[in-house]
Amino acid sequence: MKILVCISHVPDTTAKISFTDGGKTYDKNNIQFIISPYEELALTRALELKEAGEGTITVINVGEAETEPTLRKALAMGADDAIRINANPTDAMFVAKQIAEVAKQENYDIIFTGKESIDYNGGQVGEMLAEMLDIPSITSVSHIDLNGNVADLQREMDGGYEKVSCDFPFVASGQKGIAPEARIPAMRGIMMARKKPLKVVDVVEASVATEVKNHTLPEPKGACVMVEPDNAKELIRLLHEEAKAL
Repeated sequence: MKILVCISHVPDTTAKISFTDGGKTYDKNNIQFIISPYEELALTRALELKEAGEGTITVINVGEAETEPTLRKALAMGADDAIRINANPTDAMFVAKQIAEVAKQENYDIIFTGKESIDYNGGQVGEMLAEMLDIPSITSVSHIDLNGNVADLQREMDGGYEKVSCDFPFVASGQKGIAPEARIPAMRGIMMARKKPLKVVDVVEASVATEVKNHTLPEPKGACVMVEPDNAKELIRLLHEEAKAL
């Protein structure tokens, strides 16, 4: 069993974001970067599947040298090796193209992505990757079990859950529930991660389909308005006239 887990290098959810270059790029100074949480959960489930049987787990990232600490964390969690495609991840199509070219050479049985990265929340790479590799794509996966050469998956959908079975290979986009919680690297894993292979590969030629015009921050939240518990009339007025919720 060969598993590939795609890793996004994203700002920590508590980071205060600001923009430079006229709003075209966000300022990376003084920002702590992490593995995107959905991918961290997918990696945890991949590790559980490996531990229940046999196989290897490779983590992959499209990014420049600054992303290597994030890959090393994935290695510390238990992945066997890592691949960094040396390029700035300009958009989803570009990222999917780079990963697809690597995946074509290795014949992975399962490719995990996150449902979406928490920086741009695009949710496109997994589906694009599956299309480029001409293999099935199962989105919003909240549970996965292996049964011989078949995977049984549960995916979230509007109003409930859908259970599907799929032959290998396929792409699964993991979300909350695919693992109970992300695995925390142990000290032994952190030490071993320093010696695990991290391969850097060159980018393949691919066009950039999108261009960022500018980013804007959300409007600041208004002050909290306190209403006395017995003043329903004032609450209704505020909801109607101020919040425009009624």
